[in-house]
Amino acid sequence: MKKEIRTVVYDDELRLEAYRFEGIVQPFPNHFHEHYVIGFVEDGMRRLSCRNQEYSIEKGSIVLFNPGDNHACAQSDGGTFDYRGFNIPKETMLVLAEEITGKRGLPGFSENVISDQEAACYLRPLHELVMKGTGDFGKEEMLLFLISLLIRKHGQPFESCIPECRQEIEKACEYIEQHFMEHIYLDQICRHAGLSKSTLLRAFTKSKGITPYRYLETIRINEAKKLLAEGIAPVEAAMRTGFSDQSHFTNYFNQFLGLAPGIYREIFDQKLS
Repeated sequence: MKKEIRTVVYDDELRLEAYRFEGIVQPFPNHFHEHYVIGFVEDGMRRLSCRNQEYSIEKGSIVLFNPGDNHACAQSDGGTFDYRGFNIPKETMLVLAEEITGKRGLPGFSENVISDQEAACYLRPLHELVMKGTGDFGKEEMLLFLISLLIRKHGQPFESCIPECRQEIEKACEYIEQHFMEHIYLDQICRHAGLSKSTLLRAFTKSKGITPYRYLETIRINEAKKLLAEGIAPVEAAMRTGFSDQSHFTNYFNQFLGLAPGIYREIFDQKLS
C-alpha cells in the first residue's frame, strides 16, 4: 500500500493553510469548519456527504465548502486517497472578495463538488507554490484569479448558502458556543432553547446537518486550532477547550483534521520563535 504522507503549511503572505494528503485511507466524520475549503482530488475515489446530499468524488474533482457546511467522507474503492486543498479564513476571504468585486461581503459557493479544468489550472500550481514557500507576487496573483473565477462561475451571497433555522435551534447553538469549555448536559441546552430532548435532536439535526454533540465537538476543535496556532501546548489546548483528557483531544483532532495536534502546532512554531 502507498505510504501515507500528510503535510500542512501556513502561508503568512496569503493568510491561509495549505494541505497535502497522500495515500490516505482514513474516513472523516460529519463535521464543519469556520473557514472556507477549496480542495482538489489528485487520485482515489470517495463518497462525500455535504449539506445532506451525497456525491462521488474522484480524480479531478474540486470540492468547495462554505463556513458551516457539514460534510463527511470515506473511501469507496478500496484504494487510497490523494488530495490537496486550502483552508481560507473568513477574514482572508472577505479581503479577497472585496478586492475582486469591490463590495465588502462574504461570497458563498453554490455547489460543493465541481469539475472545472480552468479552476484546476490555477488551483494546482498555486498550491505547489504555497507548499514550496515561494514568496513572489505571482502567488497572490494566482490566488486572486482562482477566487475571481470561482465567484463568477460558482458563487452567490454567503447568506444564501445558510439554511434558515428556527429560533430555538439558534438558541441551542448560542448556548453551546458560550459554554463549550464546560461539561454540558443535554438538559441544559434544551432548557435554554425551550425544547424537549427528542424535539431538539430531530430539529437540530435537520437544520444543521449534524447532532448537537457533534456541533459541540466541532466548536471545540475549531477553538483548539486557534490556541495551537498561538503556540499553546496541546495538553493545555485540550484543557481550555473542554476535552476530558489529552487522549480524547488527540483522537478527535486527528479524526476531524487528519493530523495530530502537535503536528498542527509545529507549522506555527518557527513563525512564533
